[in-house]
Amino acid sequence: MARPDKAAAVAELTDKFRSSNAAVLTEYRGLTVAQLKELRRSLGENAQYAVVKNTLTKIAANEAGIDTLDDLFVGPTAVAFVTGDPVESAKGLRDFAKENPNLVIKGGVLDGKALTADEFKKLADLESREVLLAKVAGGIKASMAKAAATFQAPLTEFVRTADALRAKVEQGGAGTPAPAEAEVAE
Repeated sequence: MARPDKAAAVAELTDKFRSSNAAVLTEYRGLTVAQLKELRRSLGENAQYAVVKNTLTKIAANEAGIDTLDDLFVGPTAVAFVTGDPVESAKGLRDFAKENPNLVIKGGVLDGKALTADEFKKLADLESREVLLAKVAGGIKASMAKAAATFQAPLTEFVRTADALRAKVEQGGAGTPAPAEAEVAE
């Protein structure tokens, strides 16, 4: 590893591991150059897909503090470094792998936690961050509307009762004297 070009490659990969939200290791054996180009497009703008050397990438991952991927550096390996929404990139990988069975998701890391290939598939089944945030906001708004209705209910009930009493007094006031007037008359 004394060669400067290898040291530079390790430093670049280490920086990518540290600056990424997620890194997904894949095996790309059997994919054409055109398919790899299509895969890069399907990952979205917030991900880089790089074919890497196992030894150098293993050293870079260890230098970045990620030692849970050591067993996955076998065979031809490429890494998707995700800097944006990991769900979007996971969906891109899942959909591409359905159409091209030669792409095999080996596993990876998300926010420092190791994930298996099945866990990345579950991540791909999630809705996007924006949709989840919108659902949370909608739930909060609905809760606030329920609370406002609950606080307003006693006041509304009081107003209805007072209006009903006023209407009853107006109806009864024409023929029979009010209780206070009856006492004064005696």
